[in-house]
Amino acid sequence: MDADIDVPPFFLCPISLEIMKDPVTVSSGITYDRESIEKWLFSGKKETCPVTKQVLSSDWDLTPNHTLRRLIQAWCTMNASLGIERIPTPRPPISKSQIAKLIRGAKSPQSQSKCLRQLRSIAAESETNKRCLESAGAVEFLAAVISNDGDDDDNENSLSSSSSDDESFDFARSRSDEALSILHNLHLSETVLKGLIGKNGEFVESLTRVMRQGSYDSRAYSVMLLKSMFDVADPMEMISLRTELFTELVQILRDQVSPQATKAALKLLIQLCPWGRNRVKAVEAGAVAVLIELLLDSVERRTCEMILMGLDQMCGCAEGRAELMGHAAGLGVVSKRVLRVSHIGSEKAVRILLSIAKFSATPAVLAEMLQLGVVAKLCLVLQVDCGGKTKEKAREILRLHARTWRNSSCVPMHLLAYYPN
Repeated sequence: MDADIDVPPFFLCPISLEIMKDPVTVSSGITYDRESIEKWLFSGKKETCPVTKQVLSSDWDLTPNHTLRRLIQAWCTMNASLGIERIPTPRPPISKSQIAKLIRGAKSPQSQSKCLRQLRSIAAESETNKRCLESAGAVEFLAAVISNDGDDDDNENSLSSSSSDDESFDFARSRSDEALSILHNLHLSETVLKGLIGKNGEFVESLTRVMRQGSYDSRAYSVMLLKSMFDVADPMEMISLRTELFTELVQILRDQVSPQATKAALKLLIQLCPWGRNRVKAVEAGAVAVLIELLLDSVERRTCEMILMGLDQMCGCAEGRAELMGHAAGLGVVSKRVLRVSHIGSEKAVRILLSIAKFSATPAVLAEMLQLGVVAKLCLVLQVDCGGKTKEKAREILRLHARTWRNSSCVPMHLLAYYPN
């Protein structure tokens, strides 16, 4: 389009400043292009009108402005000779009744597969369609498909291993994978996520099973969905979790399924460990050793911070401290990360060392901390800018064992001057 063409200002979206293809009016009375306002409301998770700053109605009703669209189309047609293409009439958003009818018809495995393909296509069209899928019961349908995959698995194990049984099992698994992919891409609202986690833990168990048996993509989607669910969960829903969940989270970290899945699994461990016996369950699942191995190889700042947060959580119990000290690289890698990641990373690393120094300081451990340079690193912490809390914890560790460490030849003379009195 020629830059000199004078476009009527009310044809332009206030967000994108481009000619609107599908103008819709929000409850504040301002009209926007559908794609732009959907990104603002749903992807950006805003609740106000961009122009008036007025809080919009909770249902975020987007009313098509057909009159303005026809005016824009007519103007485009009149200026076609100037290189302006006519804007096509947009497809109307899907309705809840259409989605409900589609789901009701998905009775057989074949019809379920067809329904899932249609739901994926509907969700891909717009954010409005995604919200419509939520409110029309599609989430419950998708969750049921994923949960029923476990029933198919049980049935398959009870049958003979014929080729038809294998094909049936694979068919059920593909439906489950498709449903999980759609659920992940819906970016579910807080209300819907709470509904999923509130089903007596059944859906959590279904996702745990997918993490154990599913494809790499499905395992990644499962852990990311679990992370979103526990972000909005009540504390009581985090207390009685099964050991299998922690086993599969650790396996996700061990297998390095994807960077996104790794971060989601780390966040989940950090989130769940403070509740009940979860930190012990995580330690028994092998989390400490896996986190140490990850810390040895990780260079990305945020990942290192989360690993140290997780180790700090697990060193809050005797089992976790024992695992850390039992690993050949445990104390060394934690000490090495002090002053090398960030202020947060240094604080968490020193907190881990404080847990060891306070509750697990055998003569052998104290000697190891000295030989590995942990004591020298703590003295260095006292003379650099790394945060008051970190310095105070380092000072506490050095004071706790001053009798053992203060006169050691392993601590460089220039650092001994900073040893606390």
